[in-house]
Amino acid sequence: MRLKDKVCVVTGAAGGIGAATVEVFKQEGATVVGVDLSEDAPGDLSLQVDVTHEGQVVDMFARTIETYGRVDVIFNNAGISPNDDGSVLDTSLEAWQRVQDANLRSVFLGCKYGIPHLLENDPPNRGSIINTASFVAVMGAATSQISYTASKGGVLALSRELGVEYARRGVRVNALCPGPVDTPLLRELFAKDPERAERRLVHVPMGRFAEAAEIAKGALFLASDDSSFVTASTFLIDGGISGAYVTPV
Repeated sequence: MRLKDKVCVVTGAAGGIGAATVEVFKQEGATVVGVDLSEDAPGDLSLQVDVTHEGQVVDMFARTIETYGRVDVIFNNAGISPNDDGSVLDTSLEAWQRVQDANLRSVFLGCKYGIPHLLENDPPNRGSIINTASFVAVMGAATSQISYTASKGGVLALSRELGVEYARRGVRVNALCPGPVDTPLLRELFAKDPERAERRLVHVPMGRFAEAAEIAKGALFLASDDSSFVTASTFLIDGGISGAYVTPV
């Protein structure tokens, strides 16, 4: 019950890491507001929200406060990784901007309008913000998704800055950096192109992709008071990818 009596907002709650996190948070006693662009996101309160839209993000927090009276944890997890985001030479400006809006603008809005609510909580531990970045924010890849990588680098820098800025006011901000996660979308993509899958998998020291629940448990640590002295961190859950030069055979 590490999140007992805490109200947690999770964006991108309908699938993958988001859905797994809603489940883990609820198991640990949290009241969860599940937010997604699609309908019927899991959670005690389900909100259909475009998190790139300023007014809708403001309303999202207003609905949460109206229903539960407080916010303790914000997991800015929503994001996209579309097929038309590739090499810098091939990616259109429209595709670039669409990814930047979904992955970085949404995190900015979640922090901008979420932090004031956290500051209303009692000190010293007023709340936790977890922003989903990626292991690609700290590494380069020849199999480029240029806007995705740039957006996640932005999330990492934004999280670090806010973590430092609000540290003495009792709000912790951390960047959760997952490695490749075994989701239905990833399985479908790699089923179409086994060579592409193998090229990525060979770089993972553990020899497999992460399960969504493994990433969710990292989010649980950052959400709970177990991480009370952790802020402005690059929290990597990547199976050792970022530390590897040669992987086991």
